Amino acid sequence: MTTPVSVPPATIADLGERALIERIRARLPAAPSSLIVGIGDDAAVAAMERGALTVLTTDALVEGVHFDRRYSSAVDVGYKALSVNVSDVSAMGAAPRLALLSLILPPDLPVADVDGLVDGFVDLGRATGVTLAGGNITRSPGPLVIDVTVIGTVKPRRVLTRGGGRAGDQLFVSGSIGAAAAGLAWLREQARDLTSAPDDPLLMDCLLKHRRPEPRARVGALLGRTRAAVACMDLSDGLADAVRQIARASGTGARIESARLPLHPAARAYFSARGQDPVLASVTGGDDYELLFAVTARARGRLKTVERQARGVPLTRIGELTSDPVLVLDHGGSVEPLPGGFVHF
Repeated sequence: MTTPVSVPPATIADLGERALIERIRARLPAAPSSLIVGIGDDAAVAAMERGALTVLTTDALVEGVHFDRRYSSAVDVGYKALSVNVSDVSAMGAAPRLALLSLILPPDLPVADVDGLVDGFVDLGRATGVTLAGGNITRSPGPLVIDVTVIGTVKPRRVLTRGGGRAGDQLFVSGSIGAAAAGLAWLREQARDLTSAPDDPLLMDCLLKHRRPEPRARVGALLGRTRAAVACMDLSDGLADAVRQIARASGTGARIESARLPLHPAARAYFSARGQDPVLASVTGGDDYELLFAVTARARGRLKTVERQARGVPLTRIGELTSDPVLVLDHGGSVEPLPGGFVHF
């Protein structure tokens, strides 16, 4: 009786570039009629929305910097790679339409992992109306890198930037904050492999928000379409960073009321149990991908329209832009400087 020989999984080096491209193409849904030329040519050709402006963004996820394959599956990484770019387009008040995907792959990466990356990307693409129009594949001598470009459209005079705020405008944030930071902290502290999971379902939600953040595509498009907001930014590098960026671009200061901050309940409990200030941990933690936006007093009625159509996403007032150029966190009368957010360098 012979012992079965274990066959190692096929790698992309085994498969080859051309076959890998065909394998990716086979996993994609049918393209819309607006994509005139898709994958297979030197470049994609699309008919963008008539009378609309084009919004473009690009962002890359680097293994060891933005994700750890001990804690995130290939599907998670593909999903997140598109999510972070959709979030940027949404913060401009635009609707995402097309994406380009560049995969910089170590040669020993299993083919199954590339399948997972593409499947995660396609899953979010279906949910947000994004079509993969093309991209590139090349070899990496080091980490896995996923580089994405997303193209969106927005009508003139509906574009949101960071610099449209004025003193007296109220600041709002979508959803909750702190969840992704708490989820990553739990993974680093407790996880042994991809199957590790906390018993608390709310804490498990924090892990999911780190692994597969949901971009606020609908909320961002509504804020632009209704002109409810005058300035907007996503929270990729944390709420504190977004407040600082909007205030700087708008030529104002800002006051944030800590009691109003919509901290995720599991994040509050997690940080408190470890002797950390949950407010500071949540405003400085990144990867929330919520939206921070400024609303004038005259636009509050428009914001109510957005709230009705946001499909349950809460929009919480957390403070205001000020004529005083300082940035402060107000703890019910006790004021301290707003901390910094995440920066790469």
